[in-house]
Amino acid sequence: MVKSMTGYGRARRTLHGRDITVEVRSVNNRYLDCSVKMPRAYIFAEDAIKALVQKSASRGKVDVFVTVESRGAEETVVSVNEPLAKSYMAALNQLIELPEGGGRVKGKYCVTDLARLPDVLTVTKAEEDLESLSADLCAVTEEALTAHAAMRAREGQKLAEDIQGRLHTIESITGMVEARSPQTVAEYREKLLARMQEVLQSATIDESRILTEAAIFADKVAVDEETVRLRSHLSQLREMLQSGEPIGRKLDFLIQEVNRESNTIGSKCSDVEIARNVVELKAEVEKIREQVQNIE
Repeated sequence: MVKSMTGYGRARRTLHGRDITVEVRSVNNRYLDCSVKMPRAYIFAEDAIKALVQKSASRGKVDVFVTVESRGAEETVVSVNEPLAKSYMAALNQLIELPEGGGRVKGKYCVTDLARLPDVLTVTKAEEDLESLSADLCAVTEEALTAHAAMRAREGQKLAEDIQGRLHTIESITGMVEARSPQTVAEYREKLLARMQEVLQSATIDESRILTEAAIFADKVAVDEETVRLRSHLSQLREMLQSGEPIGRKLDFLIQEVNRESNTIGSKCSDVEIARNVVELKAEVEKIREQVQNIE
């Protein structure tokens, strides 16, 4: 299945009190270039996320955006500084026993009085299970990558259909060139005969000389080898489009070979009709080359 390097995927889930959103965007690139943007507090999961991207894509500029919003109070812990609280209690008891102030502070103090004293109660963030959190982030990332891959597959199918149509057009043009090429030799032979008769002013022309010149011309303008190779390349391109592996680089190389054969045909043939066919052929090749740049 052909896949495009351009795609988008998004996933959102609430796991263990956290609202996790992951977006994946990609465009074409010669190699795989993955960038992960996420809060610094969760940067420990970056390598794991990149590993998932590498399994999903082999080429392209891939940007992953991760946002995490906390939900619930279980992420904070209220702790008691027992040594400090005991010191406060001892000090309060000592104040109560003082003769000078006993009358004024006489009585019991309550827990809320003790809790209001500085640093008796501390609120801290609960220690997180990094392994579990990383697994949550990766789970949502996998969902986003699945959506991303689905979009790339749809885009790739469209690219493959477009390329298949253009390959058919190139094949038709190649057939026209093959049909026209022998006619150019016959026309050259007739023109050569007419010129020699005009120059020599004689109806008796050396037929062997005409045949020799025509043979030399035919050898110069023969494009049989080029069209055979061209058809072979087209066949290989069709086979690659049916492959389930990343084929972008192979397609890019092969389309260069198709362009090279087209240029050779154009340089060999001086016939106006063939030249027009070659122009159309090269235009189709260039359109395929542009499409191939987006294939993984």
